[in-house]
Amino acid sequence: MSRGGVVRRLITGVLTYLALIVVAWCALTPILWSVSASLKSDGELTDAAPLPSHPRWSNYREAFDAIPLGRMLLNTVVYAACVTAGQVFFCSLAGYAFARLRFAGREVLFVGYLATLMVPLTVTVIPQFLLMRAFGWMDTPWAMIVPGLFGSAFGTYLMRQFFRTLPIELEEAAILDGCTPWQTYWRVLLPHTKPAVMVLAVLTWITVWNDFLWPLIMIQRNDYATATLGLVRLQGQYSTNWPLLMAAATVILLPLLLLYALAQRAFVRGIALSGLGGR
Repeated sequence: MSRGGVVRRLITGVLTYLALIVVAWCALTPILWSVSASLKSDGELTDAAPLPSHPRWSNYREAFDAIPLGRMLLNTVVYAACVTAGQVFFCSLAGYAFARLRFAGREVLFVGYLATLMVPLTVTVIPQFLLMRAFGWMDTPWAMIVPGLFGSAFGTYLMRQFFRTLPIELEEAAILDGCTPWQTYWRVLLPHTKPAVMVLAVLTWITVWNDFLWPLIMIQRNDYATATLGLVRLQGQYSTNWPLLMAAATVILLPLLLLYALAQRAFVRGIALSGLGGR
């Protein structure tokens, strides 16, 4: 390689890393500020110092005392686990049907289902609210679990695209062995979709964990409230203890960081193989 080519590659590499550092700094600064603010007193919150002079670890204990944050975190874990399990199962099942099974109107039905992605959430909130009220599920866990349990257009599209990448020979071999369509899906094809399943599971868990509008409409009692509602209930009508609020926000953020740390390799691999990374 010529000397000019080496210089160009070096400059490109330096610029790339500088851009990544800037993006990472923009993403991490709010998180670092929240952690720092959670250890400050109310009077120190507006100080320019990035670290508190005397860290107040008691803010975390006071946050748990102010609201039943532990119960809210447990509720959120239960809701996220149930919805994630339902999304993975039903989206993979629908994705298999759209990708592998042949039936009349398959493409039209899939395009129509996919078109629901363009419908804003605010349009469907009122009909869903009326359904929950008609079923008597207002202020119950069912209102948090059932609406998101039976799959989504995005999850179905993701799983369909991944099923279509699997070799047709797998399905033909299963049919020759006498497998039914259900056995082909469950025993043969689904185990090969672990990267896509991991992507769908992580994205669904994060969506349910961060959801605020639907719990705000459906849940009133703290016994069934989610962690995001807890942050709202820490805010006073006329004043807010911001260090306590930041402490609660940090506690709510930690499970998501742990989830991504544990699933990082599989998640990134699933993004690359499913085509969501723009490749």
